[in-house]
Amino acid sequence: MGIKTFNPYTPSRRQMSVLDKVEITKNKPEKSLTVSLKKNAGRNAQGKITVRHRGGGSKRKYRVIDFKRNKDGIPATVQSIEYDPNRTANIALIAYADGQKAYILAPNGLKVGQKIMNGSTAEIEVGNCLPLENIPVGTQIHNIELYPGKGGQLVRAAGNSAQLMAKEGKYATLRLPSGEMRMVPILCRATIGVIGNGEHALVNLGKAGRKRHMGIRPTVRGSVMNPNDHPHGGGEGKAGIGRPGPCTPWGKPALGLKTRKKNNKSNKLIVRRRDGKALNTK
Repeated sequence: MGIKTFNPYTPSRRQMSVLDKVEITKNKPEKSLTVSLKKNAGRNAQGKITVRHRGGGSKRKYRVIDFKRNKDGIPATVQSIEYDPNRTANIALIAYADGQKAYILAPNGLKVGQKIMNGSTAEIEVGNCLPLENIPVGTQIHNIELYPGKGGQLVRAAGNSAQLMAKEGKYATLRLPSGEMRMVPILCRATIGVIGNGEHALVNLGKAGRKRHMGIRPTVRGSVMNPNDHPHGGGEGKAGIGRPGPCTPWGKPALGLKTRKKNNKSNKLIVRRRDGKALNTK
């Protein structure tokens, strides 16, 4: 895909850009693979706001994505490449030889009419899904399982891919998009290729309204509030936050505070952290 810009016939149009969506081959989703999506505006089951600045937004249906890819040995044909409002990546509608349809994440290079396959006997081609033990070292992969049979949990955003670096014993070592080197059980599945729609990150929204269409409400800086509204507030003119470090409206440390548990069970599977530092397991 490419980026499309506009003549500046309004102030917001001057900066705005959109994806040209030349890869999209179908506008309406497969009805049998969509479910209604209830809006919660950042509220949990108790009705309390746990994620701020959410609400409104365009109505949309959720597309049921097959992250497990466990229908082995049956070839499938790509029927269309579609836009998904629920994620940054595009999705592909596939139809298996037995008539069943499913949505998968669309990698770069996947074309309508192409044949794809799941399982250990599948070839190393874009769109095929197979266990890590059957994938050659150095291959670019995405939609990676953390636990065999659970479905892909890692590397699912537009333009991302991980690289299979090594295989030893029961584990395979991956280099994730963040730079982290991590071991994953070798029986876990992954899909070959790089996820498409990589230009997604280059789009400039251009105006506040497009952010509202996404269901994101305005975010006000704490430093422009009054002291009774935020710990950063108050002072004459443009004042600093007046604290050793930034914090939330409720006084808790924020913006850079490490929240990962030092004794996390999965620490033993991390070979190198994304900052390049050795992992402290004490």
